[in-house]
Amino acid sequence: MFFVFLRFAEHRAKAGALMAQHNAWLARGFEAGLFVLSGSLQPNAGGAILAQASDRAALEAMVAEDPFVAEGVVTAEIHAISPGRVDERLSFLAA
Repeated sequence: MFFVFLRFAEHRAKAGALMAQHNAWLARGFEAGLFVLSGSLQPNAGGAILAQASDRAALEAMVAEDPFVAEGVVTAEIHAISPGRVDERLSFLAA
């Protein structure tokens, strides 16, 4: 499991023009079963994704396809996490 942090970068002003493409990229990640949750970093700092992936390289390749990443709107940080304790409502994430 991974947390992906997309923090606004140098070309942040391009975000509006690329939002539809970024949202389509997010939809592909959810449809593929790779993304479990996405949302905004507050206050107005970028975004975050919880990804369920067994292959870090595949996740890195997917993140590189994000138009926000490709155009320098955000920088991506990928952090692996090995759940040690999980609320029963989210037990499917620890599988």
